[in-house]
Amino acid sequence: MGPARAGQHPARGVNRAGAGVFGPLSLDTGVMARAHGPWGPPTWGVRQRSAVTAVVVVGLALAVGAVVLLSLLQSALVSTARDGLVARASDLSALFAEQGVGEAGATLKESRRPGEVVQVIDSTGAVVAASETRLDAVPLSDLHPAPGQTITTKVTDIPILEDSDDFLLVARGVSIGGNAYLVQVASPVQVQADTVQTVALFLLGATPLILALVGLAVWVLVGRSLGSVERIRQQVDIIDSQRLADRVDVPPTHDEIARLATTMNTMLERLQASDKALRAFFSDASHELRSPLSTLVTTAEIAAADATGRSWIDLQPTVLSESTRMQALVEDLLTLAKADSRALVPKPVEVDLEDVLDIEIRRLRSVTQHRIVARIEPARVAGDAGRLAQVFRNLLDNAVRHAVSSITISTERSGDWVSICIDNDGETVPSEQRERIFQRFVRLEQSRTRDGGGSGLGLAISAEIVALHGGTVKATESPQGWCRFVVTLPVRDW
Repeated sequence: MGPARAGQHPARGVNRAGAGVFGPLSLDTGVMARAHGPWGPPTWGVRQRSAVTAVVVVGLALAVGAVVLLSLLQSALVSTARDGLVARASDLSALFAEQGVGEAGATLKESRRPGEVVQVIDSTGAVVAASETRLDAVPLSDLHPAPGQTITTKVTDIPILEDSDDFLLVARGVSIGGNAYLVQVASPVQVQADTVQTVALFLLGATPLILALVGLAVWVLVGRSLGSVERIRQQVDIIDSQRLADRVDVPPTHDEIARLATTMNTMLERLQASDKALRAFFSDASHELRSPLSTLVTTAEIAAADATGRSWIDLQPTVLSESTRMQALVEDLLTLAKADSRALVPKPVEVDLEDVLDIEIRRLRSVTQHRIVARIEPARVAGDAGRLAQVFRNLLDNAVRHAVSSITISTERSGDWVSICIDNDGETVPSEQRERIFQRFVRLEQSRTRDGGGSGLGLAISAEIVALHGGTVKATESPQGWCRFVVTLPVRDW
């Protein structure tokens, strides 16, 4: 196998534009099209799957419902016919018992109902009365219920009637004048069968139309939903770094599509804020680095123009100071970059805050003439001692820059938390600026100069490190009106 072409993955062969084996996303038809190739034919999208699924589910429901409906309909029709024949047999039995076989039999042919056949059989099996003349010879069945008893059966063929239709037959025993007789009433059930068959044919013919309507409705409804997604996609597609203020339209449906649009707008707001912060960061970082670099370039030019070489010796403190300043700034930028990429992960080891603060306080006393007062209580936390030392160093250096004459460091434990308060007798941070000062490259008006105010990264770094340790840092005011910074960390008992 030869080397992969530029812009392609060696195993998949996908170019930089992302158009390799897979084709483009087509939301207007609900299909995620995929080109033919070794991966097989295109797969169905949401629209096709929804329509087919709806048709299959409704089809199965209609099939099961049709079977149940036809069974219940047939049972109801047969039951109704059976009840009618039983009632007819009971009425005829009462009539024969009241009027006698001769008188009642004479009127039987005149009062018979359409499609109904009736026989009256004596105890010897002879037909003594019938609703038709052709029924006078042979009984309809060989049933022999006792007087007062009724038997119902289905007869598939009665030769004497010369009819191949199915009949429902009711035989009822009756006592007339002390003699046992049998009243038989039969009626064809073809009407019921034809009714069931007609309903079945109607359901069979209507089902394809119903399924077609269901499939079409689902296709249109899902297509409209996907149309909203497509509009959102088109609006997001044209948003670039110059149009991050644009937002997608939120449909007034209060459903998943509306929530998707809202979430998309929230994401765009975060991207816009991130882009704005990143641009400000680059601008401020460039501005901060330009000053020491300009100083170093100017110093090098002055020293190079001095043929005696004495300027190199005179300018060494300036070069060293600006180099150290630029090194500290680069290290701060690297720390913030690690925090942004979540690579600034503290090592979860036991840290004695008393030892960390003691080292930083001794360092502070060696570099400042301010009065330092420390009231430290023992407390242990889980974290990175070096990073926590960096937090306290930044806060103490900030206190030195703003203090008039005194700095106080104290700790206080409350339950599972310990608070480290760093106070100085300088001006307090205005309440409207107390959250802003923890942003990057932010310096208040009274400390705008770089020599006195630093680069504006120390407090931002401190806030990032404390947050990674599960704590908080905030600017406030002490009871005596001093400027105070409070670091709160969770305590861990080892």
